[in-house]
Amino acid sequence: MSNLIAINSAEDIYEQYRNTPIGLLLEYHNLKKEFIKYSKAEMLVGICMDNRKHLHMPDNFAFIIRSGGANMRYSEFKVSFAISIGGIRRIALIGHTNCGMVNLIARKQQFIEGLVNEAGLDRSGAEDHFMHFAPMYEIGNEIDFISSEAKRLRMRYPKIMVAPMLYKVEDNKLYLIEE
Repeated sequence: MSNLIAINSAEDIYEQYRNTPIGLLLEYHNLKKEFIKYSKAEMLVGICMDNRKHLHMPDNFAFIIRSGGANMRYSEFKVSFAISIGGIRRIALIGHTNCGMVNLIARKQQFIEGLVNEAGLDRSGAEDHFMHFAPMYEIGNEIDFISSEAKRLRMRYPKIMVAPMLYKVEDNKLYLIEE
């Protein structure tokens, strides 16, 4: 993970993110900056649905979209809403280590068994469900996916600043992804 930038001081934050909501998110989460009050969202955070991640930030600071692998492809209307109605101009796209959306095929049988045993689907329906959706949600490598998703969002929304980040579940810190 040589292309990760640790944020251990405010000086570690890329200049283009300093004094922006993206920089503030890094300061709140990693540097435990004292919270200030917000009456409206300053940014959008796209982050994985995984339960091991909790961002340290003030109430009302950000719209948050949780999606497997931080994949925003199927949440674009929500992103557009945050931009057009919510006035958002900055997005933090946050993947994480040990993401379950990496190498989904290795979990195929566990997934199918879970749907059969826990949800009551028949085996054929569970297999069809996996085979239909797994390719849409497989992200490959976490860092590469977040980098490519950030580029895709920048092309879709050219006036919006998109910062790719990785949350390490091992230390609960956010890292900037060097592009």
